[in-house]
Amino acid sequence: MKIAVVMGSISDMPVMQDAIDIIKEFGIEVEVDIVSAHRTPEKLVDFSSNAHTRGIQVIIAGAGGAAHLPGMVASMSPLPVIGVPVKSSNSIDGWDSVLSILQMPGGVPVATVALNGSKNAGLLAIQILGSQNKDLQQKMIDYKNGLKEVVLKAAEALKN
Repeated sequence: MKIAVVMGSISDMPVMQDAIDIIKEFGIEVEVDIVSAHRTPEKLVDFSSNAHTRGIQVIIAGAGGAAHLPGMVASMSPLPVIGVPVKSSNSIDGWDSVLSILQMPGGVPVATVALNGSKNAGLLAIQILGSQNKDLQQKMIDYKNGLKEVVLKAAEALKN
């Protein structure tokens, strides 16, 4: 199993690190790269067109500003693509990134998570893989049970 995490700029790395960390926590191989839709279009075409031939099963693409990376990747790849809108220095409060990734034309789907929500992108990618892998699915069930336990313990502590 392998998930790719790509971003348009190294400045996106602090946001995208959460996806990388959760994927590694689940023991899944992760490929990380910078693929700029605007500055390295040839690399974008090569990455998007060939990711599935390198064993990648899901792509997470983070981008800020105009945020073309997730949609462009999705237009050329047969793999599921999860877009992470990044609030960057050239962003309009992040809304430009959110809408650029969210408003894809019919035929070019991109699953979109919250602004700077790369952890959820990682979890969604894991759930996609887990739908075909019972061991991974069980790890996700255990993870979610762990989340529940944290809330129940906090609620109990609040009562005391």
